[in-house]
Amino acid sequence: MKVLNSETNLNEVIEYIYYFFKQEVDGKGINLLCEQGLPSKEATVYSDQNKIIAILINLIKNAIKFTERGAIKFGYDKKGETLIFFVKDTGVGIDEEQKNIIFDRFERVSTKLMVDNSGNGFGLSISKAYVELFGGRIWVESEFGQGSSFYFTIPYDSVKKEQNDLLQKPAISTKYLKILIAENDEISEKLIRKLLGNFAREMITVKSGIEAVDSCQNNPDIDLIIMDIRMPEMNGYEATRQIRLFNSEVIIVAQTAMAFDVEREKAIDAGCDDFVSKPFSSNVFERLLKKHFELI
Repeated sequence: MKVLNSETNLNEVIEYIYYFFKQEVDGKGINLLCEQGLPSKEATVYSDQNKIIAILINLIKNAIKFTERGAIKFGYDKKGETLIFFVKDTGVGIDEEQKNIIFDRFERVSTKLMVDNSGNGFGLSISKAYVELFGGRIWVESEFGQGSSFYFTIPYDSVKKEQNDLLQKPAISTKYLKILIAENDEISEKLIRKLLGNFAREMITVKSGIEAVDSCQNNPDIDLIIMDIRMPEMNGYEATRQIRLFNSEVIIVAQTAMAFDVEREKAIDAGCDDFVSKPFSSNVFERLLKKHFELI
């Protein structure tokens, strides 16, 4: 595996994780708290969003499993050029012996204080591997019966707009963008249309990869394609490959639900310029347009 960096808003990641687990945590009668360590204007970094989310999900799943009362708190802070993420719980805690092996493959914390001892022992070892790909470290502070605090670090790489990058972007007014939306889910299509409504003079919608290819052939002036990966008849990967045979200029952004790194790599290899994951944040497409077009 490798790190696949892109513009990542840390505050949106924290918000997404919060709502991802909120119902489950409420169901156990414990509190879920989150902390965003940077103001919004400083929270956009150049990093691997999917791996950050995967690490936090693994750590919070463990916290939920080992916590019967009290609270789970997660978030991040910035110290110098390092981001420090944390997941803290008021659960059963970990004794000294198990702290030494907890990040090894197949090893699990086992205690008579918990009912659910399921799991294959891979979650924390995968998290450790991901953190090490970033060049960071992961550790735990815990006392048996007093809860646990997991921490991991990654570099803080702020997104900087380089002048030569701007020179390579086509100058275009968002009011004149012609956008093709390839999406077979009606609710997702309506949401995308709403989020892009202020940026386009025309939007074309199709529901399959074959229709996407046909529309591109019939509309060579399309500026942007929002390409769903999972569509009937022809999926987004193949549709992108077909489009690239006759159009190398159009910006193609792949999108799918709960994307894994392998899907992102496949999309880029197929010819996509970028990748977004559902559920969409309110300004995800605005950031994409700023990234790929010089807005005037």
